[in-house]
Amino acid sequence: MAADSVWRRLFRLWALYGSMDLLWLARGPRIAVPFILSDFVTGIATITATFLLAERFNGIGPWAKPQVLFLLGYSLLVRGLIDVLFNFNMAQVSRRIGRGQLDHLLIQPQPLWMAFLTEGFAPFSGAGMLLPGLGLTVYSVAELQLSVSGTWVALFALYLVGSIAIVLSFEYAWASVAFWAPRAAEEINSDTWRLITQLAPFPLEGIAGWALAGLLTILPVGLVAWYPARVLLRMAGPPWAPLVLPVAALIASAFATWIFTRGLNQYGRTGSSRYLSLGHRR
Repeated sequence: MAADSVWRRLFRLWALYGSMDLLWLARGPRIAVPFILSDFVTGIATITATFLLAERFNGIGPWAKPQVLFLLGYSLLVRGLIDVLFNFNMAQVSRRIGRGQLDHLLIQPQPLWMAFLTEGFAPFSGAGMLLPGLGLTVYSVAELQLSVSGTWVALFALYLVGSIAIVLSFEYAWASVAFWAPRAAEEINSDTWRLITQLAPFPLEGIAGWALAGLLTILPVGLVAWYPARVLLRMAGPPWAPLVLPVAALIASAFATWIFTRGLNQYGRTGSSRYLSLGHRR
């Protein structure tokens, strides 16, 4: 498929799923308002502990209060963009696998990766955390009087993509367990999602070196918001510091793709165990 036709197809699918998302909310305020407000409250609750600590002590460790606000805003932006682009269990794909719903994607006349990129597009129902995150980020940049150049903006955008790739790689790697144990691992992404998103808004200075290494590799919480915020705020670091997140995102994506592909091969041999031959769910 030619590159231009691929992009046309992607944009058509995003437009389709975006319009479906709007129609879902347009059924009435009784559906739209509680949904968006609950999403907003969940996002604010995620950053409340860090915000209150920064407010009480006028910062956390070497982080001044405006710097903490930037960290919180960046963290909300990452989560908000994932909610917009990978909603409807596309980020928490273990549910799709464990419930046998992956079959619904496999029978569609399009590549699986294209379905993963487009089916979760929810620009209206998933935007509850996006605007607060953007507002916090802009406010903190103004408070810090950062020199925002075109290069800085490009690095900011690249880091957002890298942070999203880290989160999704972590989710998809763990979701692969559901290919071998669909019932036991159906909700594994619920726990991994809470783990990586709830820990992301915390500054990691002051913890033991072995713990910090673990939070940048095995459990890559530090790469979601803390490390990119340090680089973007031009806090102390080696000259090669800006390269760490993009390289880590590529490695994590490659590993998640490898293990997820192995799981798909397993799924191709065994199929879903959640449905009987008559189509009824076990």
